[in-house]
Amino acid sequence: MTDNKEQHPAAKLAYRRQNAWDRMGGGEKNAAVAFCEEYKKFLGSAKTEREAVAAAQAYLAGAGFRPLEETSMLRPGDKVYTLNRRKTLIAAVIGKNPAAHGFNIIGAHLDSPRLDLKPQPLYEEDGFALLKTHYYGGIKKYQWLSVPLALHGVVIKGDGSAISVVIGEKPGEPVFTVSDLLPHLAKDQMDKKMADAVPGESLNVLAGGIPVGTEELKDRFKLAVLERLNKLYGIVEEDLISAEIELVPAWLPNDVGLDGSFIGGYGQDDRVCAYTSLRALAEISVPERTALVVLADKEEIGSTGNTGMESSFFVNATAEIVSRCVAGYNELILRRVLSYSRALSADVNSGLDPNYSDAYEKSNAARLGGGVVLTKYTGSRGKYATSDAHAEVMADIRRLFNGAGVVWQTGELGKVDQGGGGTIAHIMAAHGMDVLDCGVALLGMHSTFEIASKADIYMTYKGYKAFLLS
Repeated sequence: MTDNKEQHPAAKLAYRRQNAWDRMGGGEKNAAVAFCEEYKKFLGSAKTEREAVAAAQAYLAGAGFRPLEETSMLRPGDKVYTLNRRKTLIAAVIGKNPAAHGFNIIGAHLDSPRLDLKPQPLYEEDGFALLKTHYYGGIKKYQWLSVPLALHGVVIKGDGSAISVVIGEKPGEPVFTVSDLLPHLAKDQMDKKMADAVPGESLNVLAGGIPVGTEELKDRFKLAVLERLNKLYGIVEEDLISAEIELVPAWLPNDVGLDGSFIGGYGQDDRVCAYTSLRALAEISVPERTALVVLADKEEIGSTGNTGMESSFFVNATAEIVSRCVAGYNELILRRVLSYSRALSADVNSGLDPNYSDAYEKSNAARLGGGVVLTKYTGSRGKYATSDAHAEVMADIRRLFNGAGVVWQTGELGKVDQGGGGTIAHIMAAHGMDVLDCGVALLGMHSTFEIASKADIYMTYKGYKAFLLS
């Protein structure tokens, strides 16, 4: 009599998804949880790109990295970093192989969707002092209503001095918010499409309600806020014109679920990939090929500007590194280094959400807990604006991760005609290098409280480290 549990030989030919928790032993599970505790500290202290660069710089300095500008020659094992306007960072560990053979590169980004203060933000109306904002990146505007917000940023005063501003993070400190319309009066609002229900110009932040002076004084609610800002930071209203102040959720990252298997927090797109790639790089001693991590800005708005990946900073910094490694440096050598390099575009993907499963094609959707996600292409609809990694690249990373015990999965960004998105992969590929998108699956991407699996975060770190060492 045949055992019904016996598998047909052909069953071995089929690909089956794996759960990372099933693949990890007790020791590795503990390591994953411990790793994520450190990640939560980083995520909670780095809510803007400037803060993320400062945190990354401090971490690298503690791990033995030196400023690139302080070196004249680089040898295998040397660890260096360089900054660009406190918003972009590149770090490298010099490898044994000649630089001309190419680098192993991981590229992530530090910016996240948010609300930015306008250059002239402060006004008063109907007994309120309010702040005007301009949203940054792709957001669902309604998600930013009725949540506690904190002000983070820098003000450059008229004399050129810089003042760091953080309000709303300390216990007992006041927070800010964008008010919502009560449901009793929201009939017209509720009849609108979700995209139109909250106009961008309505994302005005409640800033104060106690006036100064007597009733004859004009703009006394606004003046009260200016008076308080002056006492706290010594700034005047004109200084806000030369300021970069962002409104971000005031809460800290936290475990999610009774078992604490997930992390919820703001800015995991893409600081989860930034942190895991930094940790991987810092733990490398002398790799075979030079290992390089670039943490860029402006990805959420097209990678533009002189701190975005489209700028010359990446190429210039790479040239500075190569020139310290190669005698007789010239531009042709740099071009060869870039074209012989291989890269992981370290960015997040969308995890299958059972509450919104109709937006996904399940066979090709990533799952939280399924390991690090390999994304062959991004783009939208007809793969527009993607680099589309070659089959050989996918095979190389599959083989590498399988050999290193890295649990991985593949993923697409929703159904073909549903929408889509992009990363910096196509920008890196423009230099001739092979690139594959590789990162963590999230629920609620671009929301104020994104969800990631601790197992996936750890497997992403493990995969990045294997790649940098290969």
